[in-house]
Amino acid sequence: MNWLGLLVLLTVAGLVLGTRDNCGWTCGLRPMVSDSGYKSHDYGMTRIIGGTDAKPGAWPWMVSIQHPRIPGTNHFCGGSLIRADWVLTAAHCFDLIFNTSLVYVVIGATQLTQPGPGAQVRQIKKLLRHENYERHDMSYDIALLQLSKPVECSPYIQLACVADPILGVSVSEKQTCWIAGWGATSTKNKRPSDRLQEAKVHLINLQLCNSTFWYSGTVHPYNVCAGYPQGKIDTCQGDSGGPLMCQDNHTDTWWVVGVTSWGKSCGRARRPGVYTSAQYFYDWILVHMGRKNI
Repeated sequence: MNWLGLLVLLTVAGLVLGTRDNCGWTCGLRPMVSDSGYKSHDYGMTRIIGGTDAKPGAWPWMVSIQHPRIPGTNHFCGGSLIRADWVLTAAHCFDLIFNTSLVYVVIGATQLTQPGPGAQVRQIKKLLRHENYERHDMSYDIALLQLSKPVECSPYIQLACVADPILGVSVSEKQTCWIAGWGATSTKNKRPSDRLQEAKVHLINLQLCNSTFWYSGTVHPYNVCAGYPQGKIDTCQGDSGGPLMCQDNHTDTWWVVGVTSWGKSCGRARRPGVYTSAQYFYDWILVHMGRKNI
């Protein structure tokens, strides 16, 4: 396919410019938060692991995937709203879920016990896990959820931009990105957080991440590593499926460049978080959202 043809296809797909429904044409914007503050403000090593409470509406594409039989907040995984009726998440989130009719998705919440009037809830119409996904080595750990009906966008609910290989951001140029989720905030206490946590992370060279004394060859070529060599700030249990997000250098647009996949423990030195590259699987995402019958 020539470049012009691909550009037309990407535009029609709505991943780059948004999808023309009640969410409009835009994606990756955060109406409730000033991004200038996020560029200059550096949270310390406080609580994700090493994150801090996110402001309401800070990450308006973040979703909580929940099951009524899970104690507490019912939360078990995160995800990103990439179309008004599609969520991007991790395949391994559904390893032990045998009946998706009981699963529901909460969009537009920051505190799970008090979602607020801006939150919306949807059931799952269809689960699409990558056909090559393997639990034993976490290969192809990516999935799509089609919601029971489209959400209505608002300042608290916006679409995420999915980074594509041609028109999106260049991940290699992004030194600092962000993670967010309702996962455990401590390696000792594995209960999900009630409030959405966020933290700044650095992208880590894949060759270094896969080297001896790090992950020793277990990281796939289509993974992205992010965190710090010394550890302390990381995703943890319950953050799976959520986004690794980088801001465009020249605009206020944020891009989902990775899906939280796995890691050795949480916050350990030389064991950063491992994410499934959204750019690598861009065509897979596009094709599966475009098909009516899989």
